[in-house]
Order: sequence, then C-alpha cells, then structure tokens
Amino acid sequence: MSALGQMVTPDPELDEQRRRGLRRMRAVAVSLLLLAAVVYLATLDQDGWLGFVNAGAEASMVGAIADWFAVTAIFKHPLGLPVPHTALIPRRKDELGRSLQEFVGENFLQEAVLRERMASADLSRRVGEWVGVEANARRVVDESATILHLGLSRVRDADVLSLVQEVLLPRFMAEPLSPVVGSLLQEVVRDGAHHGLVDLALDEAYRWLTENRDTFVDIIAERAPWWAPPALNDRVTNRIHLEAVAWVEDIRSDPYHHARIALDELLAQLATDLLHDLATQERLEQLKVRVLSHPQVAATTTSLWNAFRRVLMESLADTDGPLRQRAVDELTAFGARLQEDQALRVKLDGYAADLVVFVVDRYGDELTAVITLTVNRWDGREAARRIELHVGRDLQFIRINGTLVGGLVGLLIHTVSVLL
Repeated sequence: MSALGQMVTPDPELDEQRRRGLRRMRAVAVSLLLLAAVVYLATLDQDGWLGFVNAGAEASMVGAIADWFAVTAIFKHPLGLPVPHTALIPRRKDELGRSLQEFVGENFLQEAVLRERMASADLSRRVGEWVGVEANARRVVDESATILHLGLSRVRDADVLSLVQEVLLPRFMAEPLSPVVGSLLQEVVRDGAHHGLVDLALDEAYRWLTENRDTFVDIIAERAPWWAPPALNDRVTNRIHLEAVAWVEDIRSDPYHHARIALDELLAQLATDLLHDLATQERLEQLKVRVLSHPQVAATTTSLWNAFRRVLMESLADTDGPLRQRAVDELTAFGARLQEDQALRVKLDGYAADLVVFVVDRYGDELTAVITLTVNRWDGREAARRIELHVGRDLQFIRINGTLVGGLVGLLIHTVSVLL
C-alpha cells in the first residue's frame, strides 16, 4: 500500500483510549447476549411466569444477534461470509466519500450559512481584544519582523537587477509618461501644492546668499572683464549681491509676487502642453527613453534597494528599536479602536465575510474535492477499521438497545398470545 493510501494516525494515545472503550462496550453487548442465552436455556419448556421470562430471553437473543449483524455489516462481512450488502465501507468508500463531499458542499459551504457564521463569530471584536493587549501585539510584531527579515535576507541582487531590467524598465518604456506627468502637474498647480516647495527653495537660497557672500562675489568676479578696474569690479559684484538678496527677500515676503505668478503660469502651461501638445509630449518621451536607457539606472536602482533593505533589516533586528515599538503602539491602538468603534467592526466583519464567500465560491469545489480524493486513496479495510475505532463504541449501544428492546417486545408478544 502506497504512502498516499495509508491513513495517518494523529494521536496513538487517543486511539488507544478509543480502542479500550470499543472493547469495553463490545464486552457489555456480548455479556447481555450470553445472559439472555443462559436465561433462555434455564427457562426452556417452563410454564407460568418463567414462560414469560423464556419468551423475553428468546426475543433478546434475536434482537441482539440481528443488531450485531447490522452493526458488523457496516464495516466487514459478518463471520467472513460474503453476504450481499455487507462490508459497506470497504466496498463503497468511494461512493461514501462523494456523498460526504456533496453533503459538506450543500450544507456548510452555502453563502447564507457562511455569512451567518461569520456574523456570529464577531471576528473583529475578538481580534481587537486580543491585539489590544500589548504582549499579544508585541508577539505579532516580533513574528512578523522575523518573517520579513528572513524574506529580505533571501532577496538576491541578481533578482532585483533582473526585475528592474526585465520588468520595470520595459514597462516604464512602454507606458506614455506625458499624460501622467501632465495630469499630476495640473493637479499640483490647481491645488497650490508646489508653493511649499517654492518657499523652501527661496528660504534656502536666501540663507545661502546671506551666509556665503564672499563665495557669491568670487563667482561673479571671475566673469568680470579683464580690463575692468578692480575697484569697479568690487562695487559691481557687491551691488549684484545686495540686489540678489533683496530680490529673493521680496519674493519670500510677497505671496503674490510677479515671479511667483510667472512660475505658476509657466507650470500651468507646461501641464497643458504635456496633455495636448504633441511636440512637448515627444520631448518628454525622448528624455524618458534617454534616462531609462542609461546603463547606470539599473545599477543605481539596485544600490538604492540595497541601502533601503540594509536599513530596514537593521531596524527589524533591533528588538527594542523604534520601528518595532512604533509597530506595537500602532497595533495596540488599532485593537483599542476595534473594541470601541462598532461601525469599523461592522465594516471589517463585512469585508471578512465577503472574502470568505469569494474564496468558497471560487474554490469551494476544490476544497470539498479533497474529501473525495482523500477517501479514494484510503485502503478499504484500513478505512473501515479507523472509522469503527471512532464511532464503533457508540454503535455498540445499538446492540445493547436491541437486546433490551427485543426482550421487552418478546415479553409483550408472549403476553398477547397468552391472553388470546
């Protein structure tokens, strides 16, 4: 028998307990049958009340033997005789597997049943209560950090380089850049999002001009005519420096300065040209191709990835570092919010139910097919033995009840016969 055909024993100790329970109940059922046989022989051909006892004992034996036959026929041939419709599990395990698959699919994997079960589970509240405890949140973060650190350590430079060269760069090359840049720039100008960047650039320019006067003067002086007198050059360069500082200061202090307005108009026109002017679009696409075709792009991208990965791995490895602590704090806060915000819980529970329904709807047939495939791989006799080990103890009550009920029915029939 192949390894796939064998049934794995999950817990030998638990199986031994089931085996002892099965033997004990069998002993009880057999003892009742033997008791009925002894009583029957002891009261054979007796009259009076012993006749009633004899009739009851006889019926008890009949009931016990009939129910023994019925229970035994489920798992094997009684007394080894190939009686029709016996040894049902060994002979029809494949049909039983398909029936079990259909039963599970029709009664457990229906959308209404799944949604009802997910609603009653109150999953988001339980998750919130669990992760709301800092020790549990830290455990989640520690395990996640370990897995992420392991995953990052397995990524090779060659794989990243291959991804960039074979997937990302060709995709960027094929994708038109002008509509994206034009739309983004248009939104930035409309919202004034670039004003902060302009202010930052002006602040830095003003700071550099005021702190590096000599450098600025030297740069201007290098471009002065050789024939100009030094005194005149000094006066001109100093004047240029003062005017540059004043001009930058004017732009900084006036949000409606004509230079700012001109810059806004320039950016707005550039956004429009990127969306509608073919010449501008063509120039941007050519620039994109030149930049992306440069061999240093892939190497630079790999270097940036390595730097990011190194910093991230170091942060993940630091158990008391700020990254892990921030993750613990955020997860704990999220757990507290889940406990307090019912609307959020309802929304997340709905998402979870939708996900379960989608998975079952898409892969439900494959999930239930595991039952049939597994049962088909079982050996028939081994399957019967294992199933009997799990349910055989309870089935022995059928034999016991058959013995007792048979005796009572026999007594009743004998009473009716005497009365008639």
